[in-house]
Amino acid sequence: MIDSSIFKSYDIRGIYPTQINEETIAPIIDSIYQFFQDSFGKKAGLTVVLGRDMRVSSPSLFAVARDRLVKLGAHVIDIGLVSTPTFYFSVFHYHYDCGIQITASHNPKEYNGIKFVRSSPTGLIKIGKSTGMEDVKKICETPPTPDQTHIGGVAVKTNIVESEVDSALSFFHNPQLKKYKIVADPANAMGGTYIDAIFKKIPADLIRMNFELDGTFPAHQPDPLDYANLKDLQERVLSDKADFGLAPDGDGDRLFFIDEKGHVVPASIITALIARELIDKQPGSLVLFDIRYILTPKTIIEESGGRYEITKVGHAFITEQMGNTGAVFSGESSAHYFYKSTGNAESQVMTIIAVLKALSESGKTLSGLAEELRRSYESGEINFTAKNAPEILETLKTTYKDGKLITLDGIAISYPDWRFSVRSSNTEPLLRLNVEAKEKTVMEEKRNELVSYIETLTKKA
Repeated sequence: MIDSSIFKSYDIRGIYPTQINEETIAPIIDSIYQFFQDSFGKKAGLTVVLGRDMRVSSPSLFAVARDRLVKLGAHVIDIGLVSTPTFYFSVFHYHYDCGIQITASHNPKEYNGIKFVRSSPTGLIKIGKSTGMEDVKKICETPPTPDQTHIGGVAVKTNIVESEVDSALSFFHNPQLKKYKIVADPANAMGGTYIDAIFKKIPADLIRMNFELDGTFPAHQPDPLDYANLKDLQERVLSDKADFGLAPDGDGDRLFFIDEKGHVVPASIITALIARELIDKQPGSLVLFDIRYILTPKTIIEESGGRYEITKVGHAFITEQMGNTGAVFSGESSAHYFYKSTGNAESQVMTIIAVLKALSESGKTLSGLAEELRRSYESGEINFTAKNAPEILETLKTTYKDGKLITLDGIAISYPDWRFSVRSSNTEPLLRLNVEAKEKTVMEEKRNELVSYIETLTKKA
């Protein structure tokens, strides 16, 4: 019996081997393939890209998935050990039907899971809560069995990350880039693969920390959203007098930048930087960003002559909205960066090259460029355990009724000089608060006010 809790909002994920293992992955793959067939309206063999990360359990889960897909009649493109962005690139760039990646992203070592996508006329569709995950979960209740009348096959494809780098450089017209000293810490996970590939093509003094792939994560967890995991990198940037640092997450689809002063550059500023680069290349372009922090990207996009739309939080939602709107780029506050040119999926290769281009052309340091772009100060996401989340949201709406309300994703309330958003977690009994303001003192004052107030409300449950 498959534990239904492994079907998440954005992927399939659980603890190995209790929730996901070599036995349970077979009916899951059967169900995903059935979903793909239903989506395309064809029963003939689909071309399915299959990749994996470096987790200890990934090789055996990958082998079962590959064999199962062949029995189902699929033409499997085995791309082996790749980051999730490289996996997305391979499905989109080579025009394959769909893809399955064995990964649990930034989760601890005992986890594993599956991310899966299909192609469409407007780009990739990531399968999540609003794009088919419930269908897959339903099929998995009574999974189909392979009839084996049409046996598929396997073709191994290599050098994909090199093609990904070439494609990104070509997109930016092979820019003249200065040679920078860069410290990178992929935490023994997949981001190191594309960082190495980039700096084989681009001159740099690359200082490599924790590049050896190791699914036990001996240095630290591969989750840069927890700033404790950035401490060693920040210290190394300072001690080596580097120009900046790079910190991808476990499967490489998120990327954090550390400036030359050892500070984390907010994702909203990186979003604004890249938006400005792309609007300069394609005037009037549409850019998306999520509702958590909007003041910096909104202002820079307007100043650059671009257009913007605000999205819900979640990478599957954002990719879906990019396909619906034709946006050229999207940035999410958790450091996902998405590009139309890579199928509306993340490409941190594109992100790194865009930042290098902006630095090279401006002649500024990363901290200097960030301050030039900054239009707000941010609290960082603050979580509250809350059993009465809907009641708290209603109370906040009443208390702050003199502000401008948006209910796109939870609530967001704006005033002339500051704003906040509160939304429920998709997976846990949590409320997530984000506060931003044009002045740092105002942000701190309003953050403290809201934290105190929400804590009072949670105690009333």
